Amino acid sequence: MRCALIALAGRPNAGKSTLLNRLCGHKISIVSDKPQTTRFPVRGVRSVGDTQLVFVDTPGIHKPVSMLGEVVNANAIDALVDVDLVCLVVDATAPFGRGDQWVADRLPAAGAGTIVVVNKTDRASRERVMRQLVATSGLNASAYFPISALNGEGTGDLLDHLLAAAPEGPWLFPDDMVTDLAEDVWIAELVREQLLAVTRDELPYSIATLVSEHEGNHVIVDIIVERDSQKGMVIGKGGSVLREVGHLARQHLPEGMYLELRVKVDKEWQRRPDRIRRLGY
Repeated sequence: MRCALIALAGRPNAGKSTLLNRLCGHKISIVSDKPQTTRFPVRGVRSVGDTQLVFVDTPGIHKPVSMLGEVVNANAIDALVDVDLVCLVVDATAPFGRGDQWVADRLPAAGAGTIVVVNKTDRASRERVMRQLVATSGLNASAYFPISALNGEGTGDLLDHLLAAAPEGPWLFPDDMVTDLAEDVWIAELVREQLLAVTRDELPYSIATLVSEHEGNHVIVDIIVERDSQKGMVIGKGGSVLREVGHLARQHLPEGMYLELRVKVDKEWQRRPDRIRRLGY
């Protein structure tokens, strides 16, 4: 038997969560077009034949502006420790810059353990993709894959490479397991995903979600914001935003599950370590 622990690393909005879902064949991580969507490492499992791949979707490493940002960065860097392989995910639509290099310099696995994945080829010209491959050629990676996590182009070849590179060792999870994410955490993240889709401007970065009650098929999710004005924005006129978020989230939940949403104000929670820990970050 063979097993590999594989970190997906990179800057915010490079498409790591979309890639995790594509490689695992299941919706595990929430996705959004807004940077810094992922706040803690999320593991997904893909078992093929005698080989198991355990992917770790890490938060995008960025310049923090709050205590939450510092915690998110620490979570991402800690997740890179003791992995077998690292996929450095680079956005094909943006130049390879100092931020990308800063992330690359902190990858623990070098040479045979590092794979460069140039993502979003569906949105970039062939010339731009080639420029990214040239720009990353000095990273001393063992392989380079241009892919589109969104439509799957190139991801089959990437998966085959990862399966072949997995070292011998016992599996970490049962063969029918696709993630170790707790159900309540997944439900809370699902609600946050829909909030990211519906809300605008700076509001998404001030929102956290937490399952406060779960009895049988009845789940209550608290939506945490930092100011009273944000509470009104999340609820919407006549409750319109909250209804839309609830409707979108319920489409991904098991049939018969009742989802209740509540909005609470926790002033400056992003800057308070005790509140950040309570919210699971």
